[in-house]
Amino acid sequence: MQHLRLCYSKLGAARFASHRDFSRAFERALRRAGVPMAHSSGFSPHPRISYADSAPTSAASHAEYADIAVLEVLDPERVREELNAALPVGFRVLRVVERRRPPLSELLQASDWVIDLGEGRTPRLGRAVDELLAARSVEVSRVTRKGERTFDARPAVRSAHVDEDGRVQVRLVHGAPLVRPDDVLRALRRLEPGLGGDHPGLFTRLRQGPLLPDGSIGDPLDVPDPTGGPSAP
Repeated sequence: MQHLRLCYSKLGAARFASHRDFSRAFERALRRAGVPMAHSSGFSPHPRISYADSAPTSAASHAEYADIAVLEVLDPERVREELNAALPVGFRVLRVVERRRPPLSELLQASDWVIDLGEGRTPRLGRAVDELLAARSVEVSRVTRKGERTFDARPAVRSAHVDEDGRVQVRLVHGAPLVRPDDVLRALRRLEPGLGGDHPGLFTRLRQGPLLPDGSIGDPLDVPDPTGGPSAP
């Protein structure tokens, strides 16, 4: 059995696909590509696929990750090419490596996001970001399956700034609760009411991975397997 780790993107109209939509499309692509998947045991076996920290619906991403288990030893680059030929428009596998550990849940420690309100660089936006960074606590509410949940979004914000295009670039540390970019927008609007008008915000994940000693985010596909497995090319 071989274990493969994939990085994929969802862009354009694919941002509106839910994680369930993608998982179904991915399983169809695996079948069309002829990937010999390993399956779970039990009464209703499923392909052995695991995801971690998937982007929320309506968010684009350049850095989504999944692990798969296959029955034969395959060429990772060939798997990437075959999957891209079978996936719907908007989804693209960027890289495939042979890897099993560390688990993705340990590696995906932080994400860099872009929040675009479509207004360009404005004094209000800069002021809201400065207020967010200066605050010790900013509570926001989000509707979940179990009802409305209120939590402090500020501790997850490692850094934030407004770029030259008037978009908020924010680094979020993963934790419990997992603070999302839409939570950051709620925090900014709580500090600066009416910010961006009725614009829902466009969210794009640029990268996610382990936090390195210098504070940057590393590539999870470049982290060596501690069990001595193959290194990424």
